[in-house]
Amino acid sequence: MATATIWDLPNYAGALFTASPRQTPFLSMIGGLTGGKQTANFQFPTGSEYTITAVSQPNITENDSLTAPASGNFARSQDTNVTQIFHESVAISYVKMSNAGRMSGLNTIGQVNNVADEKAFQIAVTLEKIARDIEYTFLNGAYFAAANADQANRSRGILTAISSNTLDNSAEALEKKDLQEVFRVAWTNGARFQNMVLFVNAAQKQAITDIYGYAPEDRNIGGLNIKQIETDFGNVGIVLDPFMPTTVVLGAELSVCAPVFQPVPGKGNFFYEELSKTGAAESGQIFGQIGLDYGPEWMHFKITNLEDPDA
Repeated sequence: MATATIWDLPNYAGALFTASPRQTPFLSMIGGLTGGKQTANFQFPTGSEYTITAVSQPNITENDSLTAPASGNFARSQDTNVTQIFHESVAISYVKMSNAGRMSGLNTIGQVNNVADEKAFQIAVTLEKIARDIEYTFLNGAYFAAANADQANRSRGILTAISSNTLDNSAEALEKKDLQEVFRVAWTNGARFQNMVLFVNAAQKQAITDIYGYAPEDRNIGGLNIKQIETDFGNVGIVLDPFMPTTVVLGAELSVCAPVFQPVPGKGNFFYEELSKTGAAESGQIFGQIGLDYGPEWMHFKITNLEDPDA
């Protein structure tokens, strides 16, 4: 942990901006860092499933009915995921904190430091970083369940989880027939389309607008922004997500998705606490454990290997 000093964190005047993506729509729409489920075990169930035998028309005579038929049993299975650790620290020297009035860069009379409280700023941006990392993990995370203290739990992301309703597009551009096919396959396999949302990056968002767009009534206004598709199976929302792969479209049934928190007793989850002092600096850590409950994987769908227009 490097301690921030006045020399490596200079103060500036002017409005604060960042080009780094700050939106975390998937995480926000399933509860964010304040809503969701809790667990006291790093492994947790995402669902317990069973299958009913194929439909058929019974052919039972009166005499057959005098004897009870052979019993049938329906076995259950369980799918699981894990929480994983998100851990960051903040350290700022006393000298840095006491020099809020020392400015770098261009300074004009009347301008002030754009960060009034360096510690609060660093904690806030660190929490933004954690939220971004969670968003990426919940979408793209590769699963691993630790077997000892030297191994890290890694939460399975929803894209990794989906195996039933998938469509490989062979590096072709997204077309309406692709969406129609995956909608149909998902519904046939049990997806309920109760709160189905497409999560896409910029390229596929433009492709969807081109596919479903129509000319506006006002001839003085141009442009389209398709935010929802009405399908035969239910309405499907469309959300831009900067952490979605460019060549993938995700259909997530949000009604079965939730973050799962594993709080530390007496402290909660994603808490900031001061660390012991070793010198003239304020230092602290932010710690949290979280994983994704995505419900039954067949509730969702994905189209992969789409054409990448930026490649």
